Amino acid sequence: MTFTANDKIVNFLEQLQLPKLFRHNQETTHTSSDGQKFGIGVDSLNAGYSYKYFGQNQGVSIYSFIDECHRLFYSTVINPAEREAAYVIDGLMHNDVVQSNIHSTDTHGYSEMIFAVTHLLGISFAPRIKSFKKQHLYSFDTPATLKSLDYKVLPKKQIHTKVIQEQWDYILRFITTIKLKEATASQLFKRLSSYSRQHPLYRALKQFGRIIKTLFLLKYIDDVELRQMIEKLLNKLESSNKFGKAVFYGNNQEFQLATKEEQLIADGCKRLIENAIICWNYLYLSKLINEAESETQKTNLINTIKNGSVVVWRHINLQGEYDFSEEVLKNSIEFSLPEILELKVL
Repeated sequence: MTFTANDKIVNFLEQLQLPKLFRHNQETTHTSSDGQKFGIGVDSLNAGYSYKYFGQNQGVSIYSFIDECHRLFYSTVINPAEREAAYVIDGLMHNDVVQSNIHSTDTHGYSEMIFAVTHLLGISFAPRIKSFKKQHLYSFDTPATLKSLDYKVLPKKQIHTKVIQEQWDYILRFITTIKLKEATASQLFKRLSSYSRQHPLYRALKQFGRIIKTLFLLKYIDDVELRQMIEKLLNKLESSNKFGKAVFYGNNQEFQLATKEEQLIADGCKRLIENAIICWNYLYLSKLINEAESETQKTNLINTIKNGSVVVWRHINLQGEYDFSEEVLKNSIEFSLPEILELKVL
């Protein structure tokens, strides 16, 4: 139910003009994802230990997705010991409104298999990788061959194309299963990594991912604008994580629910509050622009909003008393949706 409610708000925000101010390119959608740790006050099979975040106690990790327009379009609750990369594809395939063209994560959300799967799904994967200088480049020729040709940039290892060719039909079936949503990518990744020896399909996806990863690394080191885009969007998600902590203030900011299903409902409610506040902020700012007394004032407002963020909550009394009586509601701010939907900001 909370997933549906969140999708409704995300869908509504797609109709507004103001969110488009935050897009770097109006033809593409850039998204990002990151995990945030929360303690847990009850015994749970979905919880795990992390001394860095919980000390001697246990907790869970909320893995959240955001786009350039600050829409929180997906999140899930996972064990903090799990690799976040396994859940990247789940979020990208969840929503029909937010169709990502380029997706960014930090190092925890990156793996060579993710490079392979996102590429085959038509999404550019652009992570911020820690210790960039330690990353390996790969080529179809041996490093010795390229060294003999006096290449200045040399790969570390060679791509094993044979395993890719042998498993190509299975790779396509794997991608089709994800696109048709017959199974989630995280379930498939867990199955592939559960074998005592590396599964041939696992090795093939890894080899194919190394091709895409190498191309990305070469572009990343050469493209300042790309690095700035990635950093900017990951910073938006960091700000959103602070927002999430502010909303999730009860019970010492700990989950008090044992099952993953209950935890997902609680997280969905948290995200619903966040999306509702972001939506209200967009409506209020749109109202201010519509009521501007001159074109100069309107332009100044638009520029100020463009260089700021709608993920703000200081004006929201999160711990206050909520009164929906007619007497109180008559003094509330009213929005003219037809005027807001017709607002031109670009």
